[in-house]
Amino acid sequence: MPAPEPQQVRSFRRRAVGATGVGGAALLASSMTSRPGSRRFLVLTMTTAATWTAGAFVSGPLHLGWIEGRDSQLRRPVVTPVATGVGAFGLFYLAALLARRIPILNRAITRVLRYADEGSAPAVLITTCANGVAEELFFRGALYQATRDGHPVAVSSAAYVAATAATRNPALTLAGAAMGVLFGFQRRASGGVQAPILTHLTWSVLMLRHLPPLFRPAGRNP
Repeated sequence: MPAPEPQQVRSFRRRAVGATGVGGAALLASSMTSRPGSRRFLVLTMTTAATWTAGAFVSGPLHLGWIEGRDSQLRRPVVTPVATGVGAFGLFYLAALLARRIPILNRAITRVLRYADEGSAPAVLITTCANGVAEELFFRGALYQATRDGHPVAVSSAAYVAATAATRNPALTLAGAAMGVLFGFQRRASGGVQAPILTHLTWSVLMLRHLPPLFRPAGRNP
């Protein structure tokens, strides 16, 4: 468990987190109004990732975290977070099968997945992973640390939902709510960002690979 931070450090961290949160949410919203596959979309998504990352590191020290093994030794979390990401994907895949029958969610998910279908596959993969890491550094790193004296899981999860809600896409908002809570509990259990980062990356890559075919119009090739 990281040691308590001095008041001056906490105050600076909170100011940095506040400014970054507003800027990052605005950039995220702008990126989702760009044409899928366009240069503007790629620039905005990478700028969003850079903003989350810079704000996280400027705010103060971040922690990777530990988990206790069966032999009572502390280790950096790897296998469990990856397995959690696979499990989360499985649940989302089942939910996606149901969402196809709900028009508002079907349309919302289809709009999001256009960015995977119509863009360059390597570029989409890079921006997806970059933003996954950056979001965890900020929301489960800097923001979580800044609110440790209160209810960090609830606050970081609510802030994550608010950021995704800025995109005005209900599918992204629902996903942000579910995964934000999961990532928050991982941060609390491990004391750092490595576990939520690995889960986020695993889940994102699997979603990117396997969800688009479910919502692709009939007869359209990838």
